[in-house]
Amino acid sequence: MAERSTAAVDVADTSGDEPLTAQADQSTADGVANNRERDTDSDEAQGNPTSEEPGKTSPPELHSGHKLARRYRLEECVTRLDGFSSWRAVDEKLRRAVGVHLLPADHARARSVLAAARSSALLGDPRFVQVLDAVEDNDLVYVVHEWLPDATELTALLAAGPLEVYDAYQMVSQVASAMAAAHREGLAHLRLSPNAVLRTSTGQWRIRGLAVNAALRGISSDTPQRTDTEAIGALLYATLTQRWPYESDAHGLAGLPKDIGLIPPDQVRAGVHRGLSELAMRALANDGATASRHESPCTTPEELVKAIGEMPRIRPPEPTYTAPPQYQRTPYQQGGYSRPAPHPGVTQPVPTPPPPLQSRTGKALKWGVSALLIAALGLGSWQLADALMERGGKADDPNQTQTVDGDNDKSPKEPVSRPISIAGAHDYDPFGSDGSEYPENVGKAYDGDPGTYWQTSHYASADFGRLKPGVGIVVDLGKVQQVGKVALTFGGDTSVELRSAGATDSEPQSFEGYQKIAGGNGTTVDLKPDKAVKTRYLLVWLTKLPVTDGQFRGRVADIKVTS
Repeated sequence: MAERSTAAVDVADTSGDEPLTAQADQSTADGVANNRERDTDSDEAQGNPTSEEPGKTSPPELHSGHKLARRYRLEECVTRLDGFSSWRAVDEKLRRAVGVHLLPADHARARSVLAAARSSALLGDPRFVQVLDAVEDNDLVYVVHEWLPDATELTALLAAGPLEVYDAYQMVSQVASAMAAAHREGLAHLRLSPNAVLRTSTGQWRIRGLAVNAALRGISSDTPQRTDTEAIGALLYATLTQRWPYESDAHGLAGLPKDIGLIPPDQVRAGVHRGLSELAMRALANDGATASRHESPCTTPEELVKAIGEMPRIRPPEPTYTAPPQYQRTPYQQGGYSRPAPHPGVTQPVPTPPPPLQSRTGKALKWGVSALLIAALGLGSWQLADALMERGGKADDPNQTQTVDGDNDKSPKEPVSRPISIAGAHDYDPFGSDGSEYPENVGKAYDGDPGTYWQTSHYASADFGRLKPGVGIVVDLGKVQQVGKVALTFGGDTSVELRSAGATDSEPQSFEGYQKIAGGNGTTVDLKPDKAVKTRYLLVWLTKLPVTDGQFRGRVADIKVTS
C-alpha cells in the first residue's frame, strides 16, 4: 500500500474510542431528527483528549442562553472537544438558526482558525456551507456559519443503505466540482467525510467545514489536492457499497475484510454501476489500488471532474406510474339515501312532465313572442327586396363595372396563430460543473400547470454568483416549424433570452449553435422574434435570477409556443 497523507489517515481511522464529551453532547444535525451536527466530526478524533491533558487549553465556561456580540444566543452544545466547542445558536438580529465554533483566544489554533474561516468566507461558493462571521472578542474566538434545517448528512443517508446510482453520480459530480473550485482559490478541506457532506431537500449537495474543520484540529497536508481527491473517492465508494474502503470501521460503516486489500466496489456488492466503480478506484488509487483494468489515477479534484465528464451521463430514473384508485360509488349513488334502489327486473315508470303554465301571464308572453317574430320576418323581407332591386338597377347600367366581392379586400390576411405542442425538453447547463440542474423537474415547466415548475440551483447573486453566464431549458418541437411567439411564466422577475437552433433537425452540440432571436424580463414574458423563424429546437436561456425564498434562484412555471 502506498503511503497515505496525514489527513486521509485522520478521516479513515476511527479505531479509538469515541470521546466521552462527544457521547454526552449529541443533538439533531441541521434541524433533522436522528442526525447529529458534527461540523467537527467528533467521532473521528484520535484518542480521548480532555481539558486535563498537558498543553491543552480549557474550553470557555459557556452555557445555553449566553449571547455573543449581543446577537448570537447559544442554544445547545453539539460538540466539546480538544479545547473548543460547537453550538447550535440563534442569530437574534436576522432571526435564523446558525452554528458557532468557540475557542479561547489564547488557544494554540485560534489564529489559524480565524484565518481559515475568513478565507473560506471570501470564496462565497453556494456549494459550501457559508461562513457568516469570524470574530476575536476579548478572550474568545468564534466562527459563525450557516445552519441548514432541511439538510441531511450523508452518514444518515447511508444508514438506510447504498444510494441509488443517480444519487451517487450527483454526489460525486457536485462534491468534486466544488472542491476543484476551492483548490483553484488555494483552499483545501482535509476533513472530507460523510459527516461533512449534506444533501438538501432540493437534491443539492453541500460541503461544510471547508478549511475550518482542519484548522480546528491543527491538520495540514503536503499534498492537499491528493488528500481531498482520495476522500472524495472514499465517499463515492461508501455510497455505492455502504462500506468504508479501509479495514477500520468508520462513520457507522463497516470496513473491508482484513488482509484482502482495496477491492473495487462492484466486487463488494452486486449491481454496482461499472463506471462509478472504476471512478472510485481511480480516486482511491492514491492508496495503492493498481488493478490492471483501471485507467490512470486521479490525484486532484480537477482530474476527477474531467474523468466524470468523460463518462456517459447518468440520467435520473423514470418516475414510477401509480394507478389511480378504483372508482367507488357513494352510498347516495347506490340508493342508500332518500331514494330506494329499484328491485331487479322491475321497470321504473317515467314521470310525466307537468302541463305548461296556462295562466294569464303565460298567454300574454306567448302573444308577445309571436308578435316579435312576425315583425322580424317582415323587416327581413323588406331589406331583402330592397337589396335585390338595387342590384338589378346596377346590372342595367352599361357604364357600371361589376366587381367580384373577393377582389375588394386587397390587404393580406394575418396568418392564424395556433399552439405548437412540445415534444420534449431537457435542462441545459453547458457552463456548469456537472452540466445539469434538476433534470427530473423539466417536465413541470410545460405541463400546463402554473403551480408546478422547474427551478435552478440557488446562487450568491442574480448573475449566478459570477460562476457562469446563464442556464436554461432546450425545447424540442418534434420537427422544424414556424415559431411566432413563446409565452413564459416565471417565479419572480427574471431576465431571459430566446435562442433558436435554426432550421435543422439536429440539436446543437454547443452553446454557439443557438442564436438569440428575442429577449425580455419580467414574471410573464412574451417573446416574439423580429422576423419569421423556422426551427425545431428552442433554448429558453435565463440570464438574471430573481430572489426566491431568500435566495437567488430561477423558476420556470410555464412555456407555451405558438406559430
